[in-house]
Amino acid sequence: MEKNDLDPLRYPIGKFQVPESIPELQIKEWIDSLERFPARLRDLVFELDLEQLETPYRPGGWTVRQLIHHISDSHHNSYIRFKWALTEKSPLIKVYDEKKWAELHDSKSAPIENSLLHLQVIHQKLVFLLRGLDRKELKKTFIHPEGHIETSLEENIGRYVWHGDHHYAHIANLIRRKGW
Repeated sequence: MEKNDLDPLRYPIGKFQVPESIPELQIKEWIDSLERFPARLRDLVFELDLEQLETPYRPGGWTVRQLIHHISDSHHNSYIRFKWALTEKSPLIKVYDEKKWAELHDSKSAPIENSLLHLQVIHQKLVFLLRGLDRKELKKTFIHPEGHIETSLEENIGRYVWHGDHHYAHIANLIRRKGW
């Protein structure tokens, strides 16, 4: 398969699109979605067996186990980025090599329960934090070192809803394709 042939498997819900404006109702809906996400993911993967967890979601892609650990790692990093932006003026964030993290021993072999519990707790902390922010705080930004792209916290809320849904769709589509 060529790279373009894999795009529907790589981006099952499309790529994240930054809205031109982000009304308060949208932010509330996104925060509610972040609150529900850990339980949705747990319900999706709860009954998968060890062989299914070791199945890549696409040719050349991560296994279901790696995806679950990646989601937890990524959302943890995002939580830290929110805190930096709230406590520093447009900080330059630290990036991490997600591909190398996914190849580490824990990502390839740790029980998924570790990351499912972590995701539940980090989302509880994140949702509590986000619900306490006002519009001025949501406009605060951080800078991504790759391309020096400035991202507002309100945009980052939407980006992480998309991120969770993106990987959720990877797993759900695999389950559907395999008839699990």
